[in-house]
Amino acid sequence: MRFDKRAAVAAALLVLAVAAIAYLRAGGVGPAAADTTPAQTSAGAAPGDASLDLTDKQMASIDIGTVAERVFPQEKEAYGSIDFDEDRAVQVFTPYQGRIIEAGPQLGDQVEKGQVMFTIESPDLIQAESTLIAAAGVLDLTSRALRRARELYAKQALAQKDLEQAVSDQQTAEGALKAARDAVRIFGKTEEDMDRMTSQRRVDRQLIVPSPISGRVTARNAQPGLFVQPGNPPAPYTVADLSTLWMIANVNELDSSQFRVGQEVAVAVMAFPRRAFRGRISRIATNVDPNIHRLLVRSEIADPGHELRPGMFANFTITTGDPIKAPAVPLDGVVREGDGTMTVWVTTDRHRFTQRTVTIGLQKDGYDQIVEGVKSGELIATKGAVFLSNMLNGGAT
Repeated sequence: MRFDKRAAVAAALLVLAVAAIAYLRAGGVGPAAADTTPAQTSAGAAPGDASLDLTDKQMASIDIGTVAERVFPQEKEAYGSIDFDEDRAVQVFTPYQGRIIEAGPQLGDQVEKGQVMFTIESPDLIQAESTLIAAAGVLDLTSRALRRARELYAKQALAQKDLEQAVSDQQTAEGALKAARDAVRIFGKTEEDMDRMTSQRRVDRQLIVPSPISGRVTARNAQPGLFVQPGNPPAPYTVADLSTLWMIANVNELDSSQFRVGQEVAVAVMAFPRRAFRGRISRIATNVDPNIHRLLVRSEIADPGHELRPGMFANFTITTGDPIKAPAVPLDGVVREGDGTMTVWVTTDRHRFTQRTVTIGLQKDGYDQIVEGVKSGELIATKGAVFLSNMLNGGAT
């Protein structure tokens, strides 16, 4: 009975061995099976020193391409956001304190330079206009007194010193009126406005606050009855010229030497995936952020159609030099070896492949620029290049 069990186990092992041999002979382990006849260096050879011969069956896993020249633009990419052009955005404050009587434009409205934004009733304006009206009255009084003094002096009915005093009083009144008109003019009142006030002896309580630039209202805090003061935030209005926006990007400090003012910039945002907004670098920070080791780069982006919105996340492509024409290899054709070197597999007869070390440069549209290692016109393995390196590293067994 014990003998029968041993015989059964031996028979089972024999069947398994025969099946394994049949499987290997049938190529069951893939293109690197026993029918491979590689001509290669020893297993310890360095990358770039080996060759492999492939069978027709193994070649079915390999695509062959030709090294050809392609144009590689010299570009750097960075991520950042769209922002207002702060040189074209202003906060519209009142020049003097007062209470808002009327607020005009709404949030998002387009306004022109000089357009009325809001009006206030200002105690300072009322005081200045009152002084103006009083100064005009004093000048009128002293002018009439001077005329009478000259008539009396001509009839020798007035002493010369009295005439000179009348002249001095009239000149003082002229100076006071001029100063009063200058004080009212600061509030934005015209010469016609001041003439009307002095002739009617009535103050104009409304101080008009105009927009200093043309642009779009981006913030509105003005409400009738609100008491406002010069420079006291929040500003009643904020107006920004949105025809030009800023792009703010933080670039790696390793790339900082490649940027300069005036370089072209292409901006892409998620809202317009097939559009490229154009601009140029306008400012480069003088210092690197020590926490993130990045450098701030600011560009001005033209947006005449007002399609971009401040706060949008954006991808910036910055042209750092003229395009380079060089041999190119598909990304699948370049293999990073275990020691960090980059290799390709070159062939002349489409069966024998020789490993060659290359130096890569730029990368664009699925291709690597080859700086050194292969030339235009050579045949290389594209799809399946990694498989060849794995065959080599696995030995010729």
